[in-house]
Amino acid sequence: MVNKQLIDPESIVVVGASNHISKPGGKIFYNIRKGTFSGSLYAMNPKEESIQGMPAYRELKDLPETDLAILAIPASGCPDVVRQLAATKNTRAFIIISAGFAEENEEGAGIEKAIVEICKQHDAALIGPNCIGVLTPAYQGVFTLPIPVLDPAGCDFISGSGATAVFIMESGMQKGLRFNHVFSVGNSAMMGVEEVLQYFDETYREGSSSKVKLLYLETIRDPDRLLRHAASLIRKGCRIAAIKAGTTGAGSRAASSHTGAMASSDLAVDALFKKAGIVRCDGREELTTVASVMLYPPLKGKNVAIITHAGGPAVMLTDVLVNGHMDVPRLEGEAVDALLSRLYPGSSAANPIDILATGNAEQLGTAIDYCEQSFREIDSMVVIYGTPGLTPVFDAYEVIHRKMDTCSKPIFPVLPSVTTASEEVKQFLSRGHVNFPDEVLLGKALTRICNTRPPAEIRPFLDGIDIKAIREVIDEAPAGYLSPERVQKILDAGGISRVMERVASDEETLVRIAGEMGFPLVMKVVGPVHKSDVGGVALGIPGEADLMSHFRRMQEIDGYMGVLLQPMMEGTELFAGAKYEPGFGHVVLCGPGGIYVEVLKDFAYGLAPLSLSEADHMIRSLKSYPMLEGIRGEAGINVERFAEIIVRLSTILRYSTEIAELDLNPIVGRGDRLTVVDARIRINKDVI
Repeated sequence: MVNKQLIDPESIVVVGASNHISKPGGKIFYNIRKGTFSGSLYAMNPKEESIQGMPAYRELKDLPETDLAILAIPASGCPDVVRQLAATKNTRAFIIISAGFAEENEEGAGIEKAIVEICKQHDAALIGPNCIGVLTPAYQGVFTLPIPVLDPAGCDFISGSGATAVFIMESGMQKGLRFNHVFSVGNSAMMGVEEVLQYFDETYREGSSSKVKLLYLETIRDPDRLLRHAASLIRKGCRIAAIKAGTTGAGSRAASSHTGAMASSDLAVDALFKKAGIVRCDGREELTTVASVMLYPPLKGKNVAIITHAGGPAVMLTDVLVNGHMDVPRLEGEAVDALLSRLYPGSSAANPIDILATGNAEQLGTAIDYCEQSFREIDSMVVIYGTPGLTPVFDAYEVIHRKMDTCSKPIFPVLPSVTTASEEVKQFLSRGHVNFPDEVLLGKALTRICNTRPPAEIRPFLDGIDIKAIREVIDEAPAGYLSPERVQKILDAGGISRVMERVASDEETLVRIAGEMGFPLVMKVVGPVHKSDVGGVALGIPGEADLMSHFRRMQEIDGYMGVLLQPMMEGTELFAGAKYEPGFGHVVLCGPGGIYVEVLKDFAYGLAPLSLSEADHMIRSLKSYPMLEGIRGEAGINVERFAEIIVRLSTILRYSTEIAELDLNPIVGRGDRLTVVDARIRINKDVI
């Protein structure tokens, strides 16, 4: 766990400190010495008497007791140093920046494991190995640049990659983004992104803790911990943005169900982030832009005014906002006429508000004032103001600065001339503001944040669900696809309506069942997984002659074990399904069903267990949602009933981790009646 000695040590030793600041040990010692650290700093190097003008210790036994040790020595020497410091110097925090551990070979993995065991024995915190270090307000324990000026109002940043952390900080600092804590966790031998996030959650204090958390993850070792503490922080008023890299490879795994073919580890990550309320980003520029927006108070609405002196950027921004379900409402009325009277002829105030390239700082301020005071439908403003270099724009940026400090509505400055107006932008940033040099990135950031829902309820829906009966079926069933009878028992125990169905393997039974059900009927072969592909499905069978013909034909299908009979049902075809992703649990999918599942690729997804609100949002996010409401005289379906089926399914899955893949396809709906017509469940008994 993260402890005080790691965050705010009273003493630090750099083991492997050097006089050469081009070496990691030398640079990290230099950065700490020149930074904010006010405690006792020691250098350890058996070959030096002094390091950067300070006495050096040649042997560990001569060191005073030390809270934190930062190791920049070969991997092979680290276990002994950690052991001695923990046992004899009361050192309770370690940062190992050295490489050559689990990321390299099995021998390195063994060394890493030995260090973790030592730290556990002495209740010590460990960051790394193979990392760039840690930045806290108390000290700057990294060997890299840049080192931002740390600000309690800035963001906390946790990265699984040291180099990427550097690049993300550079990206953010250019925008004026502020940082508070920065953790590079490297190999995460003892503590990874999830554990550091847990620390931020458990130590959160309203009014003093950072409100914005940034994450860069290459692996998610503990999805449950990430979900729990991210959701907890967001409920406390924080906002979290994250990049999860390296998610494409697992998506190519073979799957035997429709749902399995569509689901992937990347969908599991996305579903986890959605459930937690995390804003997912694709790259560092997007991440730092989202973070910069998050430093503002949350928007109260989605209506944006764009104030500009350049038409093109305003058009591009408008496109992004509208496509992202925000609005750039047209402005009309007396206030618009009044504003136009104070601008140059040819200006526009319809929104975007274009004051023309000749518009001056005073007119810029006037346009902002009208958006603040007169256009009540406006919730926020984006001000786009650059320069071709003919005249300085200090006065315009002074206006933006003053209005940002006095207006109640948020103002997002887009100052794109970062080279031509570099001095003006530098002065603007020095006043504590951020700059969004790319209006499209800003627009995408705004829409991502506005469209990210709050953390979801995690408790499973249990009304009318017999968990005991479901577990009995799962426990007794062999691995592989369940028999129709077992599938029926699971659906019945889950309270999910299914079509009447019976299995026959001889002509006498077939005729008897058909008489009980009545025509028209559906016949499906029992045995083969993909029934349609082998001609194992017959729909709308009108009478006994056709019934016998299809039965005899299906008896010749390879893998035949019998046939299943159902009444023929008509209505809108839907599907719901799931796939188990190790560590994450089940990714639940829904969408239009039948033969269109994989053709249309129109599906929504979430992480089990799902709430009714989550399921409803999934359904309404489908491109085909208007079809579900009913179009061109066709009856729609009861969306609430479909959402309930999805939720009940997610609860079944929550208590049945052995279910590897599941398909309910089709679910036939018309009005309030939604009935599962076909269901397949595959069991994997090896799942943990």
